[in-house]
Amino acid sequence: MATLSSNPVELDLEAAAFHRSVGDLGWGDGLPCLPPVPDEVARFVEAANRPADEVVAVLPPFNADCTVEKIAINAVMAGAPAKAMPLLCAAVEAVAHPDLCLAGVNATTASVVPALIVNGPIRNHIGIPHGHSAFGGVRGPAPSIGRALRLIMRHIAGQVAGITSESVFGQPARVVGLVTGEWEERSPWRPLAERRGVPGDAVTAFGTMGTLNVVDTVADGADHLVEVMGKSAAYIGANGFLAATAFSEFALAINPVWAEIIAASYPDVKQLQAALWEHAALPIDFFPRACRPGIEELGRVRKDGRVHLVASPEDVLVFVAGGPGSLHAHLLHGFSASLAVTVPVGR
Repeated sequence: MATLSSNPVELDLEAAAFHRSVGDLGWGDGLPCLPPVPDEVARFVEAANRPADEVVAVLPPFNADCTVEKIAINAVMAGAPAKAMPLLCAAVEAVAHPDLCLAGVNATTASVVPALIVNGPIRNHIGIPHGHSAFGGVRGPAPSIGRALRLIMRHIAGQVAGITSESVFGQPARVVGLVTGEWEERSPWRPLAERRGVPGDAVTAFGTMGTLNVVDTVADGADHLVEVMGKSAAYIGANGFLAATAFSEFALAINPVWAEIIAASYPDVKQLQAALWEHAALPIDFFPRACRPGIEELGRVRKDGRVHLVASPEDVLVFVAGGPGSLHAHLLHGFSASLAVTVPVGR
């Protein structure tokens, strides 16, 4: 049994009483939590196969040490399964990477939240959805895993709405997270994580402003679909178009039916990224006059007078997910100055 070092707190474990105590102590997210009793926490630590006192990352804004034990405590409270501990440890490593800019993500006025895109056999081992309702609605562990990461942001990182977080609106994923998998078996391209240099079990953390549905019911081929998806990404209020933004990314989940159609014309995913990037742009004259100087000063206006949402095709993250019902894609717009980070799980 793992040796724990957290200071114990004596509380009534009856469900309603425990829920009240959690709220009184300023813990939790308003939803019921499970009691992180020592035996359960120790079991979760053992499932991580890492020492309880190992510091996985230092998390801003409190710049607090996030140990395996602290991850386990929050995972228990969130109702996540113990077998998700390697994924959660990897997720904490990913969100703490400087490229993701967690200090900005946790403190900003924006609604950004680190989404998790899971690759490899661990998807099926844990039960991460990647088919029907891949982004939410499937009974399974994804919401509790996402919630565990959100509790870690609250309890360890110190992200508190209105105090350390200035997020104007927040979003539902700031409670239960956003955890999805890639449907690798239906993808005509190599998995996202593998293309980013991490084959096998891996997680990509991506700071997103939320999800945006793209629907098309009259497509006559791959080029039509690519144009619709690319142009849908480029709306004037997107974070990537802020005058102060030097770089950003966006992710695109393509359903397997569309992916098969598109791959016939774009067998190399780099070709697809280039086409999406080309469509995800707006003429500089389309922007309100006050927005133009900042964009121009950053050199973002191309010779053809257009401004691209992201700097290069490599900044378009494509993966396959969603049910075979077709008709829809999902866009995840990035947060300015935050980049996706991919790390291995369990290694």
